[in-house]
Amino acid sequence: MLAAGAKLDRYEILAKLAAGGMATVYVGRVQAVAGFERLVAIKVLHQNLAHEDEFIRMFLDEARLAASIRHPNVVPTIDVSDSKEAGCGYFIVMEYVEGDHLGALLASAHKSGERLALPIVLRIVADALGGLGAAHALCDDTGKSLQLVHRDVSPHNILVGRDGVVRLTDFGVAKAEDRLTHTRDGQVKGKLAYMAPEQAGSGATDLRSDLFSMGVILWECVTGQRLFRAETTAATLHKLLHAPVAAPSSVDPAFAPLDGLLAKALSRTPADRFQTAEEFA
Repeated sequence: MLAAGAKLDRYEILAKLAAGGMATVYVGRVQAVAGFERLVAIKVLHQNLAHEDEFIRMFLDEARLAASIRHPNVVPTIDVSDSKEAGCGYFIVMEYVEGDHLGALLASAHKSGERLALPIVLRIVADALGGLGAAHALCDDTGKSLQLVHRDVSPHNILVGRDGVVRLTDFGVAKAEDRLTHTRDGQVKGKLAYMAPEQAGSGATDLRSDLFSMGVILWECVTGQRLFRAETTAATLHKLLHAPVAAPSSVDPAFAPLDGLLAKALSRTPADRFQTAEEFA
């Protein structure tokens, strides 16, 4: 772990933000001429992976994909570099979003015995769908669709800024047809309680899988309850694949206008779901 004050080229580490499977995220500061400085988020590949070619390719793959998506509801990637002098290897520099992720907002509301206000929930989800749609629409230089699927759409990857802008982040397990590295056979990535049934069952995904995940998020934000989470992985998987999905109006009759929308979003048959993020939004 990097200590406060550590230098990565022209970036200075200020504090640790979070640690994930492949990397640790820090808040840092970049300085330039005439006293200019700004805060950034720095995602550093774990040291035990810094010399593993497969993980380096995956890490750089994330940077390449994320930098290609230019949309106000996606966290911009600013830079990618390595710092062998600091002994940390590769790192990605992203815009620092002052605020919190949706998961923390939901947890805070639950702790207070409240639910997030419905207009705010709908704005958050609509904005996140905007960013997701931009990712799904990503094309190469010839105009060919890259068929990008995020595969890890969850509350923790939806950042809600103090500026009121919602931004989608963490394309670390995203899949694209031309991706430089591929998921190992049989390896399922993502958070099980937010996965589409086809992703959890066989690992097969397309853009409609991300939309199912967004449907789970909307259901949980509206009701203040967890949809598929259970005490064990096996029980969570069983609920995801087989348990009936309660209509939001069963929690509160005021949510009846959302019953049809969420029934469509959470269909276990991809052809019966929304077919694009724009349609869902």
